Amino acid sequence: MHQSVELSTLDLRYQDHRLRDDDREARIMASIAGCGIEEPLEGVDTPDGHLLLNGFKRLRCAKKLHIYSVPYVSLGDDEATGILKLMQVSRDKGLGILEQAKFVVDLLTIHGMNPADVAETLSRSKGWVSMRRSLLDELSQEIQTILFQGKFPVYSYMYTLRQFRRMNGVGDEEINHFIKAVAGKRLSVRDIELLAQAYFRGPDSLQQAIDAGKVDWSLQYMKNVPDDLEGCNDFERVLLKDLQAVQKLMQRITAKCQNKRLENRSFYAQANLLTGSLLTKLEPFTESMREFHDRSGYA
Repeated sequence: MHQSVELSTLDLRYQDHRLRDDDREARIMASIAGCGIEEPLEGVDTPDGHLLLNGFKRLRCAKKLHIYSVPYVSLGDDEATGILKLMQVSRDKGLGILEQAKFVVDLLTIHGMNPADVAETLSRSKGWVSMRRSLLDELSQEIQTILFQGKFPVYSYMYTLRQFRRMNGVGDEEINHFIKAVAGKRLSVRDIELLAQAYFRGPDSLQQAIDAGKVDWSLQYMKNVPDDLEGCNDFERVLLKDLQAVQKLMQRITAKCQNKRLENRSFYAQANLLTGSLLTKLEPFTESMREFHDRSGYA
C-alpha cells in the first residue's frame, strides 16, 4: 500500500545514483500535468525521513508543477535491503548498467556485503557483480558526473568508446578528452560513433578539430566521406563491404553478449567453443588491421 508524503520529507542523497534524461523527463511532466503521478515513488523509511531510491524524475516534475505531496511506497526500513529490492523489481523496468554499478558498489563497500551474497540475492552470477564493481573504476569522477547528468549517452560509452580501449589500446585520458569534447551537444549515437572513428582512427587534424570544439565541422567531414570512392576496383569494393560488415557485427555481438536472455547451458557450451576459436584469431587479425590502418592513412 502506498501513502502520500510531503516532498520536504524526502531524503535525496541517492539522486546522483540515477541517470538524468531530460527528454524522458519532459514526457513524464506532460503526463503528470494531465493525469497526476500514477506510479508511486519508492524509498526506504528511516528515523530521519524517507530515503528516496526511485522516482527522482517524477519528483523534479512535481516540484516544477508545484505539487507538494506525492504517492510513495516503502521498500523497508533497512537501506541495503531497500536497494536490493529496488534492483530486483527493476529487472523488467530497467535500471541502467551504471545505476546498477553505483548501487552494487554501495552494497559492497558501505553496507559490507560480499559479492556472492549480492549475486545470490539478485539471482545473478558473481561475474555480473564483478563487472559492475569494476565498471566505475574505469571512470573518473568528472566523467561519471557527465554520464549521470545525461550529457553523454551511456550506450555510446559502453558500446563505442570501450571497444576502442579494448581493440586499439586507447588510453583512459584519450577517452576522457573525447567525452568532454562532445558532451552536452545532444548528438545522436550514430553521430558520436562517427566522431569517435574520426578522433581515434582518423588523422591528427580531425582529433585536434574535435578537441577545439569544431564538432559540426568534423561531423560534416565524416559524413562527406563517400561509401564507395570513385576509382575503386571490384576487389577494393568487396573489401570495403567486408570491413563494414565486420564493424557492424562486432558492435552487434558486443551488445548481445550483455543480454539478460542468455541463460541456456547448451547455448553457453557452444558459445564457449566458438569464442575460443575466435580468440585464437584475434591477435593476428588485430595486427593485420593496425598495419592496414596505418598504411591506408598514408596512402
